Amino acid sequence: MAYYVLEYALADDYAERRTPLREEHLGLVREAHEQGALLLAGPLEEPGDRALPVWRVDGPSAVEEFAKRDPYVRHGLVTRWSVRPWNVVVG
Repeated sequence: MAYYVLEYALADDYAERRTPLREEHLGLVREAHEQGALLLAGPLEEPGDRALPVWRVDGPSAVEEFAKRDPYVRHGLVTRWSVRPWNVVVG
């Protein structure tokens, strides 16, 4: 198992547009967390232009599949995303 960060770049109007998609998004988040794949998730603040879910999975494909299913991605609230391995040194 390895750690991965899913970096989301958020649209300028993300906060205003997320309400109708939030329950579907959170359902995917909760499912991934309950399966033990998603460790932490949430947006950064000041500025609120990024979100950084942290994953522990066998490879990046599970993270990529999550992003492709995420309504925030599908409906343009996420303007771009990337999956990067994270070399955890402590923790």
